[in-house]
Amino acid sequence: MAFDGITIASIKSQLEERILMGRIYKISQPEQDELLITIKNQGKQYRLFLSASASLPLIYLTEVNKPSPLTAPGFCMLLRKHLQNGKIISISQPGLERILTIEMEHLNELGDLCTKTLIVEIMGKHSNIIFCNGEGQIIDSIKHISCAVSSVREVLPGRPYFIPKTQEKLDPLTVTKEMFCQAILAKPVPLSKAIYTSFTGLSPVIGEELCYRASLDSNQTAKSMDFSSILHLYDCFEGLRKEIIEKKFFPVIMYEKGVPVEFSSLPLKQYKDLDIVSYTSISEALEVYYTEKNTLTRIRQKSSDLRKRVQTLLERSGKKYDLQLKQLKDTEKKEKYKVYGELITTYGYNLSPGASSFQAHNYYTDEIITVPLDPKLPPL
Repeated sequence: MAFDGITIASIKSQLEERILMGRIYKISQPEQDELLITIKNQGKQYRLFLSASASLPLIYLTEVNKPSPLTAPGFCMLLRKHLQNGKIISISQPGLERILTIEMEHLNELGDLCTKTLIVEIMGKHSNIIFCNGEGQIIDSIKHISCAVSSVREVLPGRPYFIPKTQEKLDPLTVTKEMFCQAILAKPVPLSKAIYTSFTGLSPVIGEELCYRASLDSNQTAKSMDFSSILHLYDCFEGLRKEIIEKKFFPVIMYEKGVPVEFSSLPLKQYKDLDIVSYTSISEALEVYYTEKNTLTRIRQKSSDLRKRVQTLLERSGKKYDLQLKQLKDTEKKEKYKVYGELITTYGYNLSPGASSFQAHNYYTDEIITVPLDPKLPPL
């Protein structure tokens, strides 16, 4: 499942329970696009892992303490300067966007209380971790995005921060029944796609899930349905929205033959036939899911390399086998050609040039045999 807005909402709920009002104890940057923030709260210590990797952006609490480089990168040093011993005062998510904003307060060099925000955007290859002051101005970011890279928004020190609006999507947490029906009917695409492309934070899996809950064909268009079916789809949508608003999260991983297929913050009924394992928190589910997926990926990669090596050796051995088999077949005629040679040596003195064969007495078998000759070559 994609790291969608519902997953972010589930993470936000967990972070509010565990690290809200906690203090920043340590900040490290294990990789170029990763942060690991250690937070102390209510006598416990938590590690918040943030990744803006283009291939695998993530946010979750972890028990793993990743090693850090001996020399901290500039972005990490900047965060330490401003946020060390800072207090987390709010954790928010705009609508169901794939964005998490962590607001912190700290004392500046003059002893004045200031607020700063760390904004984590989970947007595939556009993922970023952005550090802003209390006025919403960007201080720095883990990735700098200039106008040469993006025509939508620059992410550079000194620029104002705003959420990029590249698509006209509705907020699923506030949309009305009329707005829902209009949005679905306006798109001449398969129903599941109409759902996840009309509302922020919904993934293709959720589009399929809503169709499944409503017992509707996800490949049909909304215009081909009767209005009662669309209203029933809205009721299912409303049920899902209620689960999110009331924070009825139930983190699970779905397995098929021991292989993790999907993770989810909410139970997905479309996968009821798979093996489902529940977890106490979304962070635990995410860590298990991606650890197992990465392990399987590494195994597949290693097995692929091994298969290629074995295939190369098999092909090489096959060629050697064919060559040796040919040589073996040639040796089967060794005795016959040996006799031919001896007979040519014995009787070849009286053969006429250009002869293609001659008959001679084989003194090994006491019979007359025909010895073939190459007319182009002299017998002796």
